[in-house]
Amino acid sequence: MAVPRLDPDAAARVASFGAIPPMRERGLAAVRRAVEATPHPDDMPVMAGIEDRDIPGPAQPIPVRIYRPSSDDRAPALVYFHGGGMVMGSNHAFEPLARALAALSGATVVSVEYRLAPEAPAPAQFDDAYAATAWVADNAQSLGVDASRLAVVGDSAGGSLAAAVALAARDRGGPPIICQVLLYPGLDRDMACESIQRLADAPMLTRADIDYMHELADQGVTIPPDQYRFPALATDLARLPPAIVVTAECDPIRDWGERYAARLRDAGVQTTQTRYPGAYHGFLMRSDATARGRLAVAEVGALLRAKFAHPLES
Repeated sequence: MAVPRLDPDAAARVASFGAIPPMRERGLAAVRRAVEATPHPDDMPVMAGIEDRDIPGPAQPIPVRIYRPSSDDRAPALVYFHGGGMVMGSNHAFEPLARALAALSGATVVSVEYRLAPEAPAPAQFDDAYAATAWVADNAQSLGVDASRLAVVGDSAGGSLAAAVALAARDRGGPPIICQVLLYPGLDRDMACESIQRLADAPMLTRADIDYMHELADQGVTIPPDQYRFPALATDLARLPPAIVVTAECDPIRDWGERYAARLRDAGVQTTQTRYPGAYHGFLMRSDATARGRLAVAEVGALLRAKFAHPLES
């Protein structure tokens, strides 16, 4: 089977970066600097308000950035976890996606800057993600959001955190979550899946880079793997919130998201799964850069608006 091709504008976006050495060769510090230095678009959606705040965390305060697209004091809430393989990324670096999600969904977005590995070994990332979600639910009135319309969203590693928070909220009796949005999520560790075999040298994310990030994320971990670290290990996916799953055709971890979506459907969970042809891993970090990215984030926003307008009883 032929290796899929990028859309022309996606290929041009990739080409604009020039030759990118492997992450291992550059080193984590340099990779982090590059992510943080990625310029924001000039025309990000205007927000009614943006607030930085530190909230209580299980080990230390968790920085959050709150994006309010309107002055609605009963807006739905969307807790956002950024990508970066659990080892890089920040509220600043992923602000374009957080703003786009706020503008297109009409929800107040709470972007969570969870602790990163290897400095903070797992389960620190999940612990922060779950604590932040519970904090939003517990403080909905003072935040001016509707706790009955709370969703979680994440891209790549953040998609794994969103799925894990949904699992834990079910297992622990709350907080109530009406939708989980998993954007090309890093849910698994199955390196033998077909998409990784076919797309080992994919643009923007290679097999070698995945291996390097896994090694960093595994440093200092003393607990055995569980479903909150790798949601694909969950044996029971019933009674989870409805799901929106986005995958990219040219993404080596595409199969992880699509297999999880199929399992959710088989478990009776209402699931919308869309594969975007000609798109690379991470194409929503700067959704404005490609036609497919603009379409994908608009479709996710529209689906969220529908779910917020017509929440299902749990």
